[in-house]
Amino acid sequence: MNKNQLGNSDIEISELTFGCMSLGTNQKQATYMIDYALDSGVNHLDTADLYDFGKNEEIVGEAIKHKRQEVILTSKVGNHFSKDTKDWFWDPSKEHILNGLKDSLRRLQTDYIDFYMLHGGTIEDPIDESIEAFEQLKKEGYIRAYGISSIRPNVIREYVSNSTIDAVMMQYSLLDRRPESEVLDLLHKHNISVLARGPLAKGMLSNRAKEQIDTKGQEGYLEYTYSELKEIYNKLSTFTDHEQSLNAIALKYVLKHPAVTSAVFGASNVEQLRENIDKDPSSDISDSFYQELKQITKAMNYKQHL
Repeated sequence: MNKNQLGNSDIEISELTFGCMSLGTNQKQATYMIDYALDSGVNHLDTADLYDFGKNEEIVGEAIKHKRQEVILTSKVGNHFSKDTKDWFWDPSKEHILNGLKDSLRRLQTDYIDFYMLHGGTIEDPIDESIEAFEQLKKEGYIRAYGISSIRPNVIREYVSNSTIDAVMMQYSLLDRRPESEVLDLLHKHNISVLARGPLAKGMLSNRAKEQIDTKGQEGYLEYTYSELKEIYNKLSTFTDHEQSLNAIALKYVLKHPAVTSAVFGASNVEQLRENIDKDPSSDISDSFYQELKQITKAMNYKQHL
């Protein structure tokens, strides 16, 4: 599987990232799935301190503790949570970021995190203070690089202008093309990588799209009605065969943009994992097919946080 440089850092990550949020709490199954992903060429695992209130980091840490050097590990911070009461509040302060990192290192059974992200953010945050915390952690060697997970253009622009972030994680898919309106080109211009999460649009662009549209798309999705989602599925289905699944088309679409370094997919069972990994997305789609896909879906703009 191809690997790409993460921003200006010395980190190289696979074109597919295994998002671990849906791993569950069965350590044996989670370890098997992580091993399967790593053996298939995926080297980048994405977790966050908030997932299962710290349990997800513990699961991932246990799974990789004997192969830490083989893994590019990402986690996130910013949600001040209680494992006991199962509630949380937003806290992008320097103090919380520094303390959150220590807690994550303990749960992950490691002494460093490769890529550390602020898990959200608003324009009202003490952004300079947040940046200061990440820069300190980087200088002290606890993290190798940092970035943010955000779909807010106003927040992203602040970090582009005032920090040394190497990547931004954001929702991006054939059904959510909002990043194309301004964010992708901006980040590409500054050599900041995009980690595209949700490339399968809640499964509505997966091999089980018809079923997922019927269950999750009844009320529509973003600017699409239920009937439009079904029409898009019918059109996309004409391009699939035993060599090219709908999963693969969806992943290849987001990877086509030069700003996108990796497509982040989730899986809660081995079958879902295989559907994403077994069709290597490294073979690019043609320019003509890329434009044809764009004609099937809508070009959208962000309407908030401009």
